[in-house]
Amino acid sequence: MRVAILDYGAGNLHSLAKAVNAAGAEARIESDPSAALRADALMLPGVGAFASAVQVIAPHRDELTAALRAGLPCLGICLGMQLLFDTSEEGPGSGLGIIPGHVRKLRAKRVPQIGWNSIEEASDSLFEVASLSTAYFANSYVCEPEDSTAAIAWATHDGDRFVAAARSGHVVGVQFHPEKSSAAGCDFISAFLDGARR
Repeated sequence: MRVAILDYGAGNLHSLAKAVNAAGAEARIESDPSAALRADALMLPGVGAFASAVQVIAPHRDELTAALRAGLPCLGICLGMQLLFDTSEEGPGSGLGIIPGHVRKLRAKRVPQIGWNSIEEASDSLFEVASLSTAYFANSYVCEPEDSTAAIAWATHDGDRFVAAARSGHVVGVQFHPEKSSAAGCDFISAFLDGARR
């Protein structure tokens, strides 16, 4: 199974590739979105700024959106999750709009959130298969889907409850970093890839 990790200038590409390879798939870091869309699954990595990332993907936005809406499995991580939404308070530009909604700043005294946090009300089988109940976060912004049923897990930081994961068909976004969330996080990636294979 070929998994493309789209390189739009965000960090954490190599630890994600390592987790994908450990799950029995072939990870390829791709800077060309057209090449990335020829893979069996797509991953949008985290660590970076919304405005600069959407600027890189803007020329390929329609192509990416069409592929995801046509059923290409995709896992968006942290910034990658935010790119699945329409707009962000962090900066100008349009996301992919796969999950209708907006990205807002964390309403907390301590921003960014960095470290381990509990996963609440997980309703997707990915969390059950991976036994993922805590995860590693590194974020200042969070996603607000227009339709709350898109949320498949929640978390709370400093009194601010937010969507920790969302799904639209074969597209999953997670605000946490599964590749940094120990064995259970790697199991989460493996469970996502198993679903993509099916």
